[in-house]
Amino acid sequence: MSGSSAGSGAAPCRLVHYFVICGIDTETGLEPDELAGENLEQSPLKRTFKSKVLARYPENVEWNPFDQDAVNMLCMPKGLSFRTQAEPRETQFHSFIITKEDGSRTYGFVHTFYEEVTSPQICSAMQTLYQMHNAENTSSNPPSTSSSSSSSSSSMDSLASSLDEADSPTTSSSSSSRRPGGYDSSRDTLYVSKALCLITPMPFMHASRRFLSQMHRAVTDSSAPPLPLESYVHNILYEVPLPAPGRSLKFHGVYEPIVCQRPGPGELPLADFPLAETFSLLGVENLVQVFTCTLLEMQILLYSQDYQRLMTVAEGITTLLFPFQWQHVYVPILPASLLHFLDAPVPYLMGLQSKDGTDRSKLELPQEANLCFVDIDNHYIELPEDFPHFPNESEFVQELSEVLLSFGISAISGAPPRTRTPGSAPGSAPSTPGRERRTAVLRQLEDDGRNGNLAGEELAVLELLQGNATLERLQALTKRTGVTVARVDALRARIKGQSIEGQGGRTAAEEEELRNAKLNVQLREVFASRFITMFADYEAFVIQSAPDLESWLTNREQMHNFDKASFLSDQPEPYLPFLSHFIETQMFATFIDNKIMSQWEEKEPLLRVFDTRIDKARLYNVRAPSLRSSSYQRCSVLKEAAQAIEQRLMKIDHTAIHPHLLDMKIGQGKYEQGFFPKLQADVLNAGPSNNKWSHRTATTQRRKDRHRQQSEHLTLDNDLKEKYMQEARSLQKNLRQPKLSDLSPAVIAQTNWKFVEGLLKECRMKTKRMLVAKMGREAVELGHGEANITGLEENTLIASLCDLLERIWSHGLQVKQGKSALWSHLLHYQAREEKLEQQQAESPVSNVPERRKSESSIGMPFLRVSLIQDMRHIQSMSEIKTDVGRARAWIRLSLEKKLLSQHLKQLLCRQALTKKLYKRYAFLRCEEEKEQFLFHLLSLNAVDYFCFTSVFTTIMIPYRVVIIPIKKLSNTMTTSNPWVCVSGELGDSGIMQIPKNVLEMTFDSAFRPHTHISALFKCQNLGKLTTVQLGHDNAGLLAKWLVDCVMVRNEITGHTYRFPCGRWLGKGVDDGSLERVLIGELALPNAEEDSGRGCRTPPLQRSPSQTRRISITSMSARGSKPTSAQIQEAIGEAVNNIIKHFHKPEKERGSLTVLLCGENSLVAALEQFFHHGFKSARLFQKTVFVWDFVEKAVAYMESADQMGDLQETAEPLGMTCQSLCHYVNAINSTRRNIGKDGKFQLLVCLGARDRLLPQWLPLLVECPVILRMYEDTAQLRDRTTVNALIGVVETLHDFPITLEASLVKGIDL
Repeated sequence: MSGSSAGSGAAPCRLVHYFVICGIDTETGLEPDELAGENLEQSPLKRTFKSKVLARYPENVEWNPFDQDAVNMLCMPKGLSFRTQAEPRETQFHSFIITKEDGSRTYGFVHTFYEEVTSPQICSAMQTLYQMHNAENTSSNPPSTSSSSSSSSSSMDSLASSLDEADSPTTSSSSSSRRPGGYDSSRDTLYVSKALCLITPMPFMHASRRFLSQMHRAVTDSSAPPLPLESYVHNILYEVPLPAPGRSLKFHGVYEPIVCQRPGPGELPLADFPLAETFSLLGVENLVQVFTCTLLEMQILLYSQDYQRLMTVAEGITTLLFPFQWQHVYVPILPASLLHFLDAPVPYLMGLQSKDGTDRSKLELPQEANLCFVDIDNHYIELPEDFPHFPNESEFVQELSEVLLSFGISAISGAPPRTRTPGSAPGSAPSTPGRERRTAVLRQLEDDGRNGNLAGEELAVLELLQGNATLERLQALTKRTGVTVARVDALRARIKGQSIEGQGGRTAAEEEELRNAKLNVQLREVFASRFITMFADYEAFVIQSAPDLESWLTNREQMHNFDKASFLSDQPEPYLPFLSHFIETQMFATFIDNKIMSQWEEKEPLLRVFDTRIDKARLYNVRAPSLRSSSYQRCSVLKEAAQAIEQRLMKIDHTAIHPHLLDMKIGQGKYEQGFFPKLQADVLNAGPSNNKWSHRTATTQRRKDRHRQQSEHLTLDNDLKEKYMQEARSLQKNLRQPKLSDLSPAVIAQTNWKFVEGLLKECRMKTKRMLVAKMGREAVELGHGEANITGLEENTLIASLCDLLERIWSHGLQVKQGKSALWSHLLHYQAREEKLEQQQAESPVSNVPERRKSESSIGMPFLRVSLIQDMRHIQSMSEIKTDVGRARAWIRLSLEKKLLSQHLKQLLCRQALTKKLYKRYAFLRCEEEKEQFLFHLLSLNAVDYFCFTSVFTTIMIPYRVVIIPIKKLSNTMTTSNPWVCVSGELGDSGIMQIPKNVLEMTFDSAFRPHTHISALFKCQNLGKLTTVQLGHDNAGLLAKWLVDCVMVRNEITGHTYRFPCGRWLGKGVDDGSLERVLIGELALPNAEEDSGRGCRTPPLQRSPSQTRRISITSMSARGSKPTSAQIQEAIGEAVNNIIKHFHKPEKERGSLTVLLCGENSLVAALEQFFHHGFKSARLFQKTVFVWDFVEKAVAYMESADQMGDLQETAEPLGMTCQSLCHYVNAINSTRRNIGKDGKFQLLVCLGARDRLLPQWLPLLVECPVILRMYEDTAQLRDRTTVNALIGVVETLHDFPITLEASLVKGIDL
C-alpha cells in the first residue's frame, strides 16, 4: 500500500532489484513514436523516436516481475534524444515510480547521458530524414508555430530537462533554422541518449544517484575502472542488502563508498527526496496550499521542464501526508503517450513535462473546475475555487519557515497563489522566456547557501580581498586600530566552516546528504505533529461493530465506521471547514478501515507509528482529551528526530561485501572510453551461491512458506481472504492505478469503462450518504433518535456532489470550453433553446404552452418552471464571477427546487448536442449508466434542501405576497391601507404598503371566483421565512377585514410559505387588533406537481391552525375543550421542544419563534392553561379575553400598592409585582395595534426571555380578581398544578431566549 513498504509479498532483503539499460536498438533502427503525437514539421533531431530496454539484470525477480513497457516509458518518457557535437550534452538524473494495481510501489532511478552513434545505418537514416525535411520546407512555406491546443501537450519533444534547451531563441517547429546546416553525416558526429537505471523497492534516491554517476564516470574516464563494470553491478544486485530498520549500511561504488540508512520502526517512514528543494521551488505558503488540496483529494497537476523536479515535488507532497496515504491515480511523470490520462474523471496527482518556452495559456486541460495547477519552474500555483484553509495555517507556515531558516534556507519564495477568476487568463502566469528563466535558475543555484555556495556577490568580494595586497594591508591596519570588518570576517568564517565541515571525516556530498536527511525529518515531524494534535482522540470515534474480519468485510459498504458528527462537534470551530471536508475523503476512510482491521491482523506500519505517537503525546499530557483549544501547538521532537538520523550516519551499522572479480571468460569486460559496454549476462543473471546472507534469506523464505501453508489449512481460505481484503480496500475507488505498460485500444477502452463504472458507483454512494444523513436529521425533528448531520457536513456533501457532476461532465469532452464543463454544456443548450424560441415566435404556428408550476393554494399566480429560467436567475447574480461558481449555484438551486434530476434529463435529451460535445466513450453517452445516474439524483427529491437560500445570503430575491380574505366578497373589500412586513432567518423586508383594493380574481377548479390582494417586491435574501406582520391603518368606512391567510413565495426557488390567520383585523371586532404577527409554514406542493418531483418529507415547521385560534377566542366555538391532562402534556411538550432547540448546533436550530408562538408552542399551551375554567362566554355581553384578566390583576396590584397594602410584603415579591405592572403597561402603551391575544402572546414571550414567568404566575394566582373570573375547577386555582407549571417553566432559565424583531417592535421597557 504505502510508498514505504518494501516490494510486495515476501520481499527479500535486497537493496536493488534490477539494473536496466535503455537506449537505441541498432537492429530495428529509427522508429518514430506515434503515441507521442506526430511532429513531422519539427527538425529530425527534435522528433520523438522509440527507445528500447537494451538489457536488464537479472532477467526476472520472482517477487517483483519486470514491467518492460513501463520501465522503458519512464526511463525515457520522451523517447530517444539526438544531439550533434555542436550542442550541449549534459547528463541528467531523474527518478520515477511504478504503482502496481494493488497499490504497492517500486522506485526507479535513471542516469541519462549521450553516447556517440556508431551504426552507419542510423547515421544515414538521420541524414535522409534531414534531406526530406529540408526539401519539404523549401517546397512549401515554412509552417506556422505549432501552438495549437493539441500539440501544446501531446507532442513532447526531446529530453528537455536541461535548462540550456530553453536558451534556444527559436521555437521547436522552426526546422533547420535551428542551427545552420542541420545534420550532415560527413561533417557532424551524431550522439543519442542512453539511460542507466536501478529499480529498487524503497526510495534510496541519494545512494542510487551516486552509484549511477560513478558507473557513468567509469565509462567516460580516460583510465579504465579498477574492476570490470560487471563486478559493481553484480555487487549491488546480489551482495548489498537492504539496511535493517533503524540501521545504516555502507557499500562501495566504483570509486567511493556510499552510505544509506533506514528509519527505525517507531520513526517516520523512509523519504529520501530532498524536501528543501520542494519548499524552495514552491515557497512555504504555496506548498501548504497544494498540500491542503492533496488532503482534500482534488486533481493536482505538476508542471515542469525537469522530470526530477516533478518527482521531487510529488514525492515530497505525498511523504508529508503521514499517517494518511494518497489513494488515487499517482503518476508523477506522465509520459507523452499517456496524455489521455488527464481526462480521468477521478482525483489524481500527475506530473506533466512542459516544453521549453510553452506557457500555461497554451495548455488545454480537459477539466479545471477542481484542479490545482502547480507550475514548478515559475514558482506559482492556481487553486480551485473556494476550498477551506488548513487549520492554523499562518502559525504552521511560520513554524516551517523557522525550521528552514535554521538550515540556512530562505522560506520566502514562490509567487502568491492564484485562484481562478475570469479576469486573469491562465496565460497571465509569470512565464519568463527561456533565456531569462535559465539565468534566473542559475542565479538561484549560485546564490544557494544549501549547496555550500556563497552568493555570487559575496564570493566576488572575498576573491577581491584575498587577491589584493593593498586591501589586505588596509584590513590589517583597521584591525590594529580596533576596528573590525564584520562582514568580511563573517565571510571568512563561513568559508572556513565549510571547509572544516568537509574535512570532518566526510566528503562535502556526505555532509550535504546528512543536512538534507536532518532537514527532511524535521519538516516531516512538523507536519506529523499537526495531525497528532488534530486527531489525538480519533480512536474514541471509531465504530467497531463487526464480530470478526470476514463479517466486517462482507458488510463493509453498509457500515458506518466513524462517528463523524460527534467527532466534528468535538473540534474547535476554526478547524471545522477543513475537517468536515477531509473526513469525507478516501484517504481518511482507508485510514479508519486499517484501524478497524488492526483488531484481527497486524497493524499497518504507518498506523502503528501514528498510534504510538498519540500514546506518547497522551503520556506527556500534551493535550488533555477534554480540552478543545484551537491554539497552535508546536512540534516538540525536532531535535530527537534529527539526532537519530545523525547517529546512524555517523556510526555505520553494516558494511556490505566489496565488489570483487567475477568468474568471467578472458577478454570479457573490455573497456572502451565513452561507450557503455555490453555486460555479460551469464554472470549477472544469477546471484552468488555461497553467500551466507542469501542462504539465510532462502532459509527464512522456506520457513515462511511452511508457516503459510499451515495457516492456510487453519483459517479462512487465503485467496478468498485476499480477495475480500482487496475489495474492502478498493471500495469507493474508481480506478486504483492505470496500467502504464499496455496501451492497446482495448485496454484504453477498458480503462474508460472502469472510469464510467467508478463514477456511477461514486454517484450511488454520494446520494445514499446525503439521503441517510438528511433523513436521519429529519427523523430527529419528528422525534426519532439522535441527529447525525450538521449544516457544515451537509454543505460538504453538496460541495462534493457538485465536484462529482463536474467530473462526470468533463469525462470524454471533445473540445474543452471554459473552466466548467457543466456550465459550458448548459450555455450550449441555452443558445439552442433561445434560437428555437425565436424561430417559434417568428413563425405563425401557435406556440406550445409552456409547463408551469401550479400551486397548492388558490390565488398564487403560476410560476414558470424551466431549466433556462433557472440559468437566467444565476446569470443575473452579480456576486458570482466564474463559470465554476455559476455551475455550482445552478446545481444548488436545482437541488433546492427538487428539479436537479429533471433538469439534467432535459439537458441530456438533446442527443445531437451531447454527441457534438462528447466522445463515444464519455459517461454521458453511456445510456444505461446515464439513466441510473439520473435515478440516483432523483432520490434526492425525498428530502428538503435549502442549499441555495442558505449559501447566497446577500443576493436580491423577488418575493410575491398574496393576501387571501375569507371567501365572502363583502369581507374582502376594505377601504383601509394594508401593509406587510415579511421576516426570515436572515432579516426582514421592512414595512411595505400594499396598494388598496388591488383585487385580482381567480377561478378554482369548480369555476368559483375568488378575490385576493397580490403584490411583488424585491429585497435581500431573507432565508427561510418565519413570520409576517400584517396590518392596516383603519381608514374609511369598510375598515374591518377578515383574512384567511397570507401566502409568500420566493420567486427564484419557488418555495411558498403559508401564514394562517383566520381572524378579523379592525377596531371593535374580534380582539380589536389592527395588526397580527402570523407564523409561517412551508406549503406542500400539490399532488399534480409532486408526481414529477418525487416524494418529500413532512414540513419542518407549522403555524397555529385556525381551529385552535378560533376555538380559544370565540365564544361560539364548537371545538371540544382540552382536558387538564392534555393541557399539562402540551406545556411539557412545548418546553421540551425549546430545550431541544438549544441543544442543537447553533447553525442548525431553525426558528425559535415557531416554538414560542406557532402551533403546539409555549404561548398556545399557556393560552389553553389560562382558558381552562375561564368565565368568558356570557349571554348578551361582549367576549372577555385572558388579557382582560391580566389587566384587571395589574390594576388591582397598582391600587393595592398605592394604598400601601403591598409594602408589608417581602421585598422580592414587591419587585416582582412592579415588574409585571411595568411590562403590562409597556405593552398597553405601545403604538402598535396588536389586539388582546397579541398582547398576551407578547407578555409570555417577554416573560420567557427575561426569566420572569415563574415569578409572575403566583401573583396572578394570589390576586382576588381570579375568584370573579375563574370557575372553582380552573387549573389556575389549583396550587399543585400551578407549582408544577412553575417548575416546568423554570427549566427554560438555562437558555438565552432571543425574540424576533417582528415580535417586540415598538415595546419600550
